[in-house]
Amino acid sequence: MSRQRFRPTVLSAVFLVSWIASIVNSAEVNPAVLNACPGYRATNVKTQANGLSAQLQLAGTACNVFGSDLPTLSLNVVYETVDRIHVKIVDATSQRYEVPESVVPRPNATLGVISKSANIQFEYTTSPFTFAVKRKQTGEVLFTTANNPIIFEPQYLRVKTSLPNSPNIYGLGEHTDPFRLPPENTTRTLWSRDAYGIPQGTNLYGNHPIYYEHRTTGTHGVLLLSSNGMDIKLSNDASSGYSLEYNVIGGVLDFYFLAGSTSDPAAVARQYAQVAGLPAEVPYWSFGLHQCRFGYKDYIDVAGVISNYSAAGIPLETMWTDIDYMDRRRIFTVDPVYFPLNRMREIVQYLHSHDQHFVLMTDPAVGVITDNYGPYTRGKALDIWLKAANGSDELGLVWPGVTVFPDWFHPKIAEYWNGEFQSFYSPDTGLDIDGAWIDMNEPSSFCDLPCDDPWAQAVQQDLPPPRTNPPPPPDAPIFVNGKNLQRRDGLDLLDPPYKINNAAPGGQLSSKTASSNAKHANGLVEYDTHNLYGTMMSVATRDAMLSRRPGKRTLVITRSTFVGAGAHVGKWLGDNMSQWAHYRFSIAGMLGFASVYQLPMVGSDICGYAGNTTESLCARWATLGSFYPFMRNHNDDVSISQEFYRWPTVAAAAKNGVDMRYRLLDYIYTAFHQAHVDGTPVLNPLWFKYPTDQATFSIDLQFFFGDSILVSPVTDENSTSVSIYLPRDIFYDFKTLAPIQGQGSTVQLKNVNFTEIPVHIKGGAVLPLRAKSQMTTAELRKTDFELVVAPGIDGQASGQLYFDDGESIDNPTSTNVKFSFSSGKLNVSGSFGFALGVKVARVKFLNVHEAPSMVKTDRGTLHPSQFSYDPTTKMLTVTTALDFTHGFSLQYT
Repeated sequence: MSRQRFRPTVLSAVFLVSWIASIVNSAEVNPAVLNACPGYRATNVKTQANGLSAQLQLAGTACNVFGSDLPTLSLNVVYETVDRIHVKIVDATSQRYEVPESVVPRPNATLGVISKSANIQFEYTTSPFTFAVKRKQTGEVLFTTANNPIIFEPQYLRVKTSLPNSPNIYGLGEHTDPFRLPPENTTRTLWSRDAYGIPQGTNLYGNHPIYYEHRTTGTHGVLLLSSNGMDIKLSNDASSGYSLEYNVIGGVLDFYFLAGSTSDPAAVARQYAQVAGLPAEVPYWSFGLHQCRFGYKDYIDVAGVISNYSAAGIPLETMWTDIDYMDRRRIFTVDPVYFPLNRMREIVQYLHSHDQHFVLMTDPAVGVITDNYGPYTRGKALDIWLKAANGSDELGLVWPGVTVFPDWFHPKIAEYWNGEFQSFYSPDTGLDIDGAWIDMNEPSSFCDLPCDDPWAQAVQQDLPPPRTNPPPPPDAPIFVNGKNLQRRDGLDLLDPPYKINNAAPGGQLSSKTASSNAKHANGLVEYDTHNLYGTMMSVATRDAMLSRRPGKRTLVITRSTFVGAGAHVGKWLGDNMSQWAHYRFSIAGMLGFASVYQLPMVGSDICGYAGNTTESLCARWATLGSFYPFMRNHNDDVSISQEFYRWPTVAAAAKNGVDMRYRLLDYIYTAFHQAHVDGTPVLNPLWFKYPTDQATFSIDLQFFFGDSILVSPVTDENSTSVSIYLPRDIFYDFKTLAPIQGQGSTVQLKNVNFTEIPVHIKGGAVLPLRAKSQMTTAELRKTDFELVVAPGIDGQASGQLYFDDGESIDNPTSTNVKFSFSSGKLNVSGSFGFALGVKVARVKFLNVHEAPSMVKTDRGTLHPSQFSYDPTTKMLTVTTALDFTHGFSLQYT
């Protein structure tokens, strides 16, 4: 959460530049100046079966736009798989910063593959040196630097590729822009910042320099693996057409080109997962409803929320507590008066005894308190704080006042962080949390530059903030109404010559964060590693949680992310606003993380974090949020309360949304397991399923959860109608199960109550639903299944179910079930290693054109009383009550 509530300003500059100038201090430069640079020529080209290497020599008089052009570069090209080419350009004479493999492990590609066998091909010219990546099957150019010289200077790297007309570009986050990025005059800046209000067109909390480009002829991906600050510009020039240009302020050029597929857009997501890492599996319970607020006044307030959800009949799986619980905002403490440890332990024990869960906030910044504050003194003794350029501890200003920041590169950081988690979150003596929530990890600082006296600023900003409510009685009854590298000498690390479009106040790299010249224990500096801070904290926190409960999956939700974060944690989309626009933005933001960045456990603060929500907005958001992978209601301390039970309409909407979510929970869990196995996206934009339907390319107000659940929320304020797009395919209304034939056009849905959300099943699916919802996921796991068979246009359908104990990292046993349907017969087969302990209560066959005369299983013919046919909805319902312990078949004629 952000303390400073501001609308960020964006630096822009008026500039004049000559291509012979030695330094240009501007974030913008005339493209003609850059295009006049000499580029490089390739020499000493050596070709191998799996790639090539070459020296690149400056091809003319140095341009020196933002520094001195490097005279000699080294090129290395490796065909790592048939679908991936690794292209790396570095300084040939000295080592420069690269993303450490300890943070982003590289894919194993020791031998590579024979280049001729690959689905994409690397081609080049020697003088001037340009390169292109082409799709072998079609001959299409996917990426080309032709007519755009490469520029490689100490603090400025530029690569520009041409794009086709009106290109479909997705990714390059984190941002609040449309899912399909506007291809004209768009700048995506990557530099982590505390972005209150998540304003459009600015850099936000995380950085993912990966994009997918989709064409009717195929989809491919490009990753520039760099953690340095950068601007990525999409533009359209009248003479040269559409282009994408990287402007990077350090590091090397480290590209991964992904072939994707000519027919299956999701293939590029699976290929990217091989580089970024497969998403972490999370516990079954984590898909339940989560509730939090910044501003719960005391332990009585927290307990009351838990009781009120129970009384309202709204399933609450996990209760969260923001920084309110801390003693003077110091991490690893509880306020002894407002949130005394014994009463907080009582809350945790109550939750656990009711099969519910508990999560707390942990920030990275540690208060500089030398008097009886162990987390600071222990860290000081280990000397694990990030250092200022002069070698002293780097100081910031966060909630507890003047702070230090853990150095995640320090060799003793695990000893420190694991130790604090083991002590404070001890099941025996502390708060036995089930998951962790980490915030402010860009890292965020409230200190205004130049921040030369954070102590004085702490006084000015009244940090830590005083409590405004009277203390609660220590013995108040609760739950009474409830139910069960090298040195960087000579470089300007604070104010580099090329200024990225950082939206933090003043635009400086160090604004509202740690200084960009701060040093890590291994010699690296924040200038290079800033964008890694949140992900490194994420990894350390997940490891700390795993050390508390060895062998058990955990849930860690972070704010700041980088390439590969999804292999460890989930993500919430930050400090959004209680506005209809932000309700709509959340869908595109969620699609970016789940379908592009391989971070599928994602969601927005439901009903909005900042500002007062309304009953109608919160009701709509409760239903949409039921289809976020991570479902949490959360808002700030100065807005009205917005727990779902506060309004009758919102309560009804939440019950309805959670009912659908819980009935689908095993379908969702199976989709997440598949993502963990091979990177198949959990959420899909419509064009992933209909890649040749150009009407789908820009849709970001509808999405598929998994392969088959189409979610189409009402998105206009106070409206009860919505225009949705139905591709040319067959769909089924999720509530009535009646068939609807899509015509590749928009359909107007009217009279959509504020408690409802339009959801459809894509034809061709067999869905394993629970027969009914429950109040907790533990009870849900004991509930019988209902299979819904929704044939496609071809009359066939298929599906799968994965099930295990819901918490073990390495499951010795699991159940994997396959469903297939054709010609009136459903076949259920697979392995049943983990006991489901429930039955298949019934099977519903959809789009059956006439009542059957007979229904039989592989064990015999069913009595007519066991099945019924509804001619209005064309649905055949068969009561089976079969033990779900083995495969079976069911057929109607």
